[in-house]
Amino acid sequence: MKVAGLWSGGKDSCFACYKAISMGYDLSVLFNFTDHESKNSLSHGLAASLILKQAQLTGIPIVQKAMPKSSEAYREEFKALICAWKQKAGIAGIVFGDIYLKEHKEWIDAVCREVEIEPIMPLWGRDTKELILEIIDSGFKAVVVAVRADLLGKEWLGRIIDKKFLEELKPEIDPCGEKGEFHTLVVDGPLFREPIRILETQPVLEESFGKHWFLDIKKYV
Repeated sequence: MKVAGLWSGGKDSCFACYKAISMGYDLSVLFNFTDHESKNSLSHGLAASLILKQAQLTGIPIVQKAMPKSSEAYREEFKALICAWKQKAGIAGIVFGDIYLKEHKEWIDAVCREVEIEPIMPLWGRDTKELILEIIDSGFKAVVVAVRADLLGKEWLGRIIDKKFLEELKPEIDPCGEKGEFHTLVVDGPLFREPIRILETQPVLEESFGKHWFLDIKKYV
């Protein structure tokens, strides 16, 4: 079955795509959504150009689409994109990296039902402690690029997700950051032809939607 992958650049979406391929799906395209100015990725606030480079290193074609701010307009644009790719390339499923948030699954199920496409969720229902260890053991290297400032300080930015990282997390923080405690960028792993090397960064405090520290990646190759 030909499928598209919803791609944020983070560990969960990346690993979900990797698992979907291992399950026999034909991952034909990645969808990445940006802000309305097409500058930054919606999910983690990273430069759209960085996500583009990351996806190109997988060899899987990527479509970046600027999305509106309103939730209803976003939903309609999302559905229109899926319908276009159903007709254009015979896409029959979408891969999502969600793990356990019920409201996310309800939204996914409803939208996919409306456009008559199969939601593929290889990570759904997994124990997050087991899942993050599987991601690490599979060879994926993910860097922390955003944290909630009320839970984690800016010193966590740029850290690699490894077993030492997990040991130092507070017990109340989900090991996969599923509730938005932290976000990541995958810089290497089995899907990649070569790694991304981050050369210059700067921490930035953003207060638009609650205080978050973001890693502004200024230079990379």
